[in-house]
This record gives sequence, C-alpha cells and structure tokens, in this order.
Amino acid sequence: MVLPLWDDNTDRQTTPIVNYAIIALNIFVFVVLQGLGGNDQFTYSFSTVPAEILQGHDIVTPARVVEYMGQRLVIPGLGPTPGSVYFTLFTSMFMHGGFMHLAGNMLFLWIFGDNIEDRLGHVKYLIFYLLCGVVASLAHVFTTGVFATSESALLVPSLGASGAISGVLGGYILLHPRRRVTVILFRFLTDVPAYVAIGIWFAFQLISGLGILGGGNQEGGVAYAAHVGGFLAGLVLIKFFDKGASRRTREY
Repeated sequence: MVLPLWDDNTDRQTTPIVNYAIIALNIFVFVVLQGLGGNDQFTYSFSTVPAEILQGHDIVTPARVVEYMGQRLVIPGLGPTPGSVYFTLFTSMFMHGGFMHLAGNMLFLWIFGDNIEDRLGHVKYLIFYLLCGVVASLAHVFTTGVFATSESALLVPSLGASGAISGVLGGYILLHPRRRVTVILFRFLTDVPAYVAIGIWFAFQLISGLGILGGGNQEGGVAYAAHVGGFLAGLVLIKFFDKGASRRTREY
C-alpha cells in the first residue's frame, strides 16, 4: 500500500483557507460533538443510513446486544435525525469512526486539497468538495441497496470524509498528474508522480470494492463504493469547475 507524506507546493500562490477550515471542522466535530467517538447518540443520528435515504424518512431503532468472540457487545440504535434525512448526506462527511480514521483522512486532505483550492479558488473548491462528498455517499447508498444481503445492512450508518477526499484525489490526478509526491511505498521512502501515488490508491479501492460487491460482508467496514464514486465524481466535475480557473499551464 502507498502512504503519501507531502507533495511539491513550490508553485502554490494562495493560502488554502477553505481546506484548513474543512480540516478544522472535521477535528472539531470529532472531538467536541462526537466526544472523541464516545457520543453515540450524535453519531447515530447524523450519519448517512442507506435505508433512510432510499425510503425518504427517519428510522429509529433500539440498541441491541450481540455476542462477539465470547463477549457481549451493545450496538447503539439509530437515533432521531432532526429535519430531513437527506441532510445527513452532508453531516456524515464531517464525522469519523475513530482517531485513525480521522487522522488518515485529514492527512490526505492536507496534502492534496491545497493545490486544488489554489487552482479553483476558495468558493469553487468548497462547492466541488461538497458535491464530491454527496455523490460518494449516494454511490454507497445505491450499491448497498442493490447488493445488500440482508435488511440489516441497509441500517448500517456510514460516515467520514473519505468520499469527498476521493473526489479531491480525482481532481488532483487530472490537474497535477506529474507533480512529485513523497510517499512510503512498500516500506521505502521515495518520490513518485501523483498519477502513481493516486493510481495505486485507486486500484486498491476498486479491487476491494469489487470484492465486497462480489459477495463479501455488506454490514460494516470500509465503504469502498463511496471512495470509488467520489473519485469518479472528482474526475468528471473537475473539468467543469476548472474552466476559467487556472492561471497557469494545464498539466492534463
């Protein structure tokens, strides 16, 4: 697997204030509103639940007890969602399931988001980011609805900035395919073009996603369909958002 550490920012001309704000908001939501992951009521009320999106109404379920490796675990139930359930398509992209989930996502956003904001401008970057996140969530909802092996799979909430960040990666690989990215690749520290770093990441998401759709567990884990859907959304949307935005030679 590939782990990016930083990229070449020598030609960046603006301060990525929107990217910084998105990172700060994600951290604030996880630390304060989610209580470092301990506030289940908030998390299970504002995450995206496929069944709610497909049916168009809120679903509240009781907590349940399951046996796992000889231990009894309490699984929180879905809480009431104030307002429209479709609003969770936005709120879920600012929540995370744990510290490592948050740290990994923010690392990718820190590395790749600033160059996209520099290219598009602050407002267009924010709209691009949110649209990619919504499309990613809808991709997860759709694939879950089609391939779920049980009704309970439709009630598993999803959350995280991964889908929106995947869209940023899709835009990045088109706008800056040859920009050097320092990565840890197979335990070695090296510099590679962005298309290599992001290409390896996307290949892993695609293979993993196809494995799940082919009959794997649908009731938890990583929402690979959201990653793939967000990435493809970024590839398509960046063409429209980049029109008239670039001040430098294109790197397509």
